[in-house]
Amino acid sequence: MYSESFRKSGCIEVICGSMFSGKTEELIRRLRRAQFANQKIAIFKPSIDVRYSDVDVVSHDLHKIISKPIQDASDMLKIDSGVQVVGIDEAQFFGENLVEVCQALANRGVRVIVAGLDTDFAGKPFGPIPALMAVAEDVQKVHAICVRCGSLANHSHRLTHSKALVELGEKDKYEPLCRDCYNKALAEEERG
Repeated sequence: MYSESFRKSGCIEVICGSMFSGKTEELIRRLRRAQFANQKIAIFKPSIDVRYSDVDVVSHDLHKIISKPIQDASDMLKIDSGVQVVGIDEAQFFGENLVEVCQALANRGVRVIVAGLDTDFAGKPFGPIPALMAVAEDVQKVHAICVRCGSLANHSHRLTHSKALVELGEKDKYEPLCRDCYNKALAEEERG
């Protein structure tokens, strides 16, 4: 977790897990604490994420915080010099240059808090999140609850037949599943 020793040198914190695991909720919680401490913050999200709002970062239970939608992670480097904390939601949708951007911000002394999916619907590492986990000072993996058996869920099972890597959706298109239920669901799909 963030500590006093990171403040002077900056740091990268990653919050990752499946859909419906509380990643955005935890990001908002950390950013609100920074605001309460009178720290200057900047919040970014990918411009393609318009599920709940064009501008706000919004959790599934509708907590929200104002953000700046951007297309490329390099736009984050344009923050004011007084910004102490940068929050990034849905980080898996940014390119691999997000890792360099986060490193550059942390090297400037900024606390960078990143939230995103660590695996895609096929269970494969997703976008820049695995590389960010490797260079972060702190990684918190959060879990949803499997909708089929109640165990801890770490998979975002897609309910549609789309094979596209990015398909925005909510409970209408995804469900959180544990490893066992996810593997059973894939086997059922293969059988047709």
